[in-house]
This record gives sequence, structure tokens and C-alpha cells, in this order.
Amino acid sequence: LADKLRGNYAASVLVDNRPGAAGGIGIMATRDSPADGSVMMIAPTSPLAVSPSTFAKLPYDPLSDVAPVSLACTFDHGIGVGPLVPPGVKTLRDFLHWARANPAQAAYGSPAAGSVPHLIVSLLAQHGNAPLRHIAYRGSAPGIQDLLGGQIAAMASPVGDYLPYLKSGRLRLLAISGPKRSPFAPDTPTVRESGYPITAREWYGLFMPGKTPPDILRRASAYLQIALSHADLAGAMAQMGLEVQHSTPQALAEMLRKETQDWRQAVKAVNFTAES
Repeated sequence: LADKLRGNYAASVLVDNRPGAAGGIGIMATRDSPADGSVMMIAPTSPLAVSPSTFAKLPYDPLSDVAPVSLACTFDHGIGVGPLVPPGVKTLRDFLHWARANPAQAAYGSPAAGSVPHLIVSLLAQHGNAPLRHIAYRGSAPGIQDLLGGQIAAMASPVGDYLPYLKSGRLRLLAISGPKRSPFAPDTPTVRESGYPITAREWYGLFMPGKTPPDILRRASAYLQIALSHADLAGAMAQMGLEVQHSTPQALAEMLRKETQDWRQAVKAVNFTAES
């Protein structure tokens, strides 16, 4: 994306990764930057829409400290199983039945405690009355490796994490979290299709400091629409299970407000806090 903006939106576009504090470091760095269009942040749903409900107190306000510019892409999460789970387990309902019969082995991983994948399966465990034990990893990669190695039964993670392993059959994708089937795994049903009232789709969005003037936000969004329209960018993102999507600043702001409310209800339902 930086490549597509370089020479158009600005003569030079540098990428500065700011990991840490569950995304908070990057958000606070953006908040404290000049509100002149020179700094833009790309961030996923969790630190903006989920963290306000999982942390008792945040050092930033996602609804005022940063200003929405545009969506960049959307993606679904997949619930997959590995060799620890018998081949006869082919559906999400099968897996929950197996988990009830084998509680000692019924562990699933996610990229982090309080992440969207973690919360999806926490809700699923409630609806399916299954004793699923959560293991939080530092990102998806180590969890996928443990899944492949039979160290855990299941993993909830972005659908792109499973794509390299599906054709070989090393992993089996049981369900997709989104509102419809994924174009990257069209034969895999959604969680809702599988009989459980859970739908969740994440996104990456672009933001600027909260006091950025509306005309600067609109200009940046217009340039992002051009950048995101390149076929080679869409193709590269598809390799990771990401679907390119642009939006206006107003549309992203409304999406963030709605999802903040939705996740507040979900977090309350599973009784999770970051401190727990």
C-alpha cells in the first residue's frame, strides 16, 4: 500500500512498525503526531473496537484520539483442526461433540487472549456447551505450528493462515466466522450455517490523528481509493486471505462505533477481561 501511495499522495512514504501494548503503542504514536496528513496508521479491529471492552482502562480513546480515513481490507477467521482430532470429525458440530467426549484434549489456540478469534470460540463453547480450553499464543504462527504438530486440537485464526495447508489435508477448516462463505475456502460453511448464531469479520483500517481536519481526511481517502484499486495489490493481499475494501471516513467511523457496541455485548457474554 505504501508503494501505491508513494509519488502520488506524497513524494516519500515510509513504513514505521510500532508493535506493543496490544496495538496501543501505534495508536498513541498516531494520536501524538502532527494532524497535517503526514502520518497515517493502519490498524486492525481489535485495539480499536474490542480493547475498550476487555481492558478496564485504556491510555487512549479510539473514538476521539484517531480519525478514520478508510478501510483497507476485510478478512474472516477460520476454526480449524489438526491431526490430534480424528479424521471422522468433519463439521463444527462433530468437533464440539468430540470435545465433550474428550475434555482433556479439547484445547484450542488463538493469536492472543482477548483477540477476536479467542472471543469467537469462547462464544461457540457457550452455545455448544463444550469444554474448550483456550491457549493464547503470541501471534498466529506458533499456534498453527502446534496445531500441525498435534499439540493442540484446534486453532482460531485468520483464514489466510490455513490456506497453505488445506490442499495437502494437513489441516481441516471446519467453519468460517464471516457472514458468508469465504472466496478463499468456498467449500467451508460459516459458523452460522453450522448452527451457531455467531458472525464476526475483522478489518484493517487507516487512521490519522484525531484533530486532523476533514478536508485532509477526505483527500487521503481519495488517494487510498486509487491505491487500493490496483489489481496487483488485491492479488498480493488475496494470498494472505485479505479482501481489499475502500470506504469513506464517515463509513469507517460508523462501522467502528457499531462494532465497539457489538463487541461490548460479546465480551460481557463470555465474561472476559484482559486482567483475568
